[in-house]
Amino acid sequence: MANIGPFLFPSKGFDAAIFDCDGTLVDSMPAHFEAWCDALALYGAGGIFKEDVFFAMGGRPTLDIVVELNDEYDLRLDPAAVALAKREFFLKRLDRVTLIEEVAEFAESLRGKMPMAIATGGSRFVIEKTLKIVGISDWFDEVVTADDVVHGKPAPDIFLKAAKLLGVEPSKCLALEDAPAGIIAAQSAGMQVIAIPCPLAASVR
Repeated sequence: MANIGPFLFPSKGFDAAIFDCDGTLVDSMPAHFEAWCDALALYGAGGIFKEDVFFAMGGRPTLDIVVELNDEYDLRLDPAAVALAKREFFLKRLDRVTLIEEVAEFAESLRGKMPMAIATGGSRFVIEKTLKIVGISDWFDEVVTADDVVHGKPAPDIFLKAAKLLGVEPSKCLALEDAPAGIIAAQSAGMQVIAIPCPLAASVR
């Protein structure tokens, strides 16, 4: 398990907990970054994605990121093709993904005590495989992904849908997030937010 150091979680004041996945609940960001680099290199755009840019865009849907890279670097990458390649390169590294210990322990402590959901900018296919490989597929009542909403993070849609599915008012939900886009999304949804430091991100900030 990855470790984020001493971290305090609230014990009351919320009726449901909603967790981001990558970088919050699981230590998958190094594998995602390498997958992005491989996918972009495959389509002739290697070297443009630096770690600081990667973390700044964390939490956003893959297609949205490719569109922004096209705009920023005057590229003509096919978002769907790059997204598919990135997914396949990540899945090859799935065995390197581990739980982030403190967050996983907090989630486990809430099991059976209140509703819990995943709200992620990732695709359902990848997130379900990620949760399965770290052994927590059955921890959550709902899993909401970028496939389930029109507008991904930083729009609040994913968090609002998770709250609705859990049957809890957004203001009564505690959201745990590591990425700027996700934090903005949860705050815009009116939730209480805990910003989780990502193990790798700390080294590039």
